[in-house]
Amino acid sequence: MSQLCVLLAWALLAQLGLGTGEEDSACCGPIVPRKEWRALPSRCIQELKLPVRYVVVSHTAGSSCDTPALCRQQAQNVQHYHAQTLDFCDVGYNFLIGEDGLVYEGRGWNTKGDHAGVTWNPISIGITFMGNYMERSPPPRAIRAAKSLLACGVARGALLSNYEVKGHRDVQQTLSPGDQLYEIIQKWPHYRE
Repeated sequence: MSQLCVLLAWALLAQLGLGTGEEDSACCGPIVPRKEWRALPSRCIQELKLPVRYVVVSHTAGSSCDTPALCRQQAQNVQHYHAQTLDFCDVGYNFLIGEDGLVYEGRGWNTKGDHAGVTWNPISIGITFMGNYMERSPPPRAIRAAKSLLACGVARGALLSNYEVKGHRDVQQTLSPGDQLYEIIQKWPHYRE
């Protein structure tokens, strides 16, 4: 039943013309745009030089969300923490993945993130899974959403076709993306330690 809800949500977004703007290729699934999750305006100005070679996968280590309403709220919470507490110019990630199976636009494809340190931020896309995945795995629909996003990145020229996936712990001293999610991404064909 929840899979049907996700498909209906995607269909509704597409029908309303949301998440299917010029920034998305025709082959990309819908991405929930910033205005739809009520993001605060971004103060970021540094662009990424596309295409990038690396994708850094993390988790927020906070609350998970499994409905669009809860994920919108969680994306707002993450942005508030990053922008208000950490004084970032915006939410630190390029994209956020919800357990509802949807992708939420963070800084998007073109803007440098604040997700993996000064060495990796200018040369990677940061994708985070909203939740804590130390002791449990994200649901399959969230994994599918992330894989679809990566294919979209290649299709639209934001990622090199031979891109490399890194776990957050591969590039910084952290437990992110959590033991269970880390085990999953290590099996992805583009994963490189």
